[in-house]
Amino acid sequence: MSAEHATRTIQRAVVFTHDRADETAVGIEKLSAAARKAGVELLFDTEEKAVDVCIVLGGDGTTLRALRAHAGTEVPVFAINFGKIGFLATIDREELDEGIERVLTGRFDVLKLPSLLLDGGSPELFAINEVSFQRRPHLNMAQISYSLAGEEVARVPCDGLIAATAAGSTGYNLSVGGPILAWGVRGFTVSLIAPHALSARALVAAPEDVLVVTNDGYDPLDIVVDGMRTGELAANKSAEIVFRPDVVGLAQIPGTTFYRRFREKLLQLTQ
Repeated sequence: MSAEHATRTIQRAVVFTHDRADETAVGIEKLSAAARKAGVELLFDTEEKAVDVCIVLGGDGTTLRALRAHAGTEVPVFAINFGKIGFLATIDREELDEGIERVLTGRFDVLKLPSLLLDGGSPELFAINEVSFQRRPHLNMAQISYSLAGEEVARVPCDGLIAATAAGSTGYNLSVGGPILAWGVRGFTVSLIAPHALSARALVAAPEDVLVVTNDGYDPLDIVVDGMRTGELAANKSAEIVFRPDVVGLAQIPGTTFYRRFREKLLQLTQ
């Protein structure tokens, strides 16, 4: 996992928080006091893009929202974990004071994360974590086929399919038994949800390989992008997914590694 090494000048910052204000109140108070002292302007509840950094006080959902909001810009996202796991977090809340000092003085690295673009069209239809095609509740099992680089790979009855970036591989993809990719791997995972076939296996696709997913069933499939339903894939229709590198920057403390994060954030859940 490589990152850009630089010390940045921070003059304006936008702040994203989750909806549990009582949990972040102390963090906001400390951040606001430190920003006044450092001469950094803080902007709250805005989609302003003309800033030097986006500061998150929240969990992975809030961090993902911030990453999506600043995709395609040079604004890095510095996330202080006020959630449960905080796999995307730059720093945990126990290190709040250090995190505030680092973000306001620009002493952090930036890791570039990719995205998955759905059908190469609307700017809303891109994923930092994953794109999934899901059977609707109470409907029949889905019939899905998919191809990579123009070659059909599988045609399987299942509950759906997930395409995930390395950052997203530890989310929904992990829960269905998909492969975990270290951050920095150029590629994406393709995993089936509850496949009704003994031979069905998840795989890792090369970054240049275009994924085409086809709904071979009779019922529409929900298209879910980073946990948000964005539309449907009708019967006998296909959707195309393309990998795009270096779309958004996630702030990192120098010396941070994916493998330490994996050990501390995910393996602790099983102990």
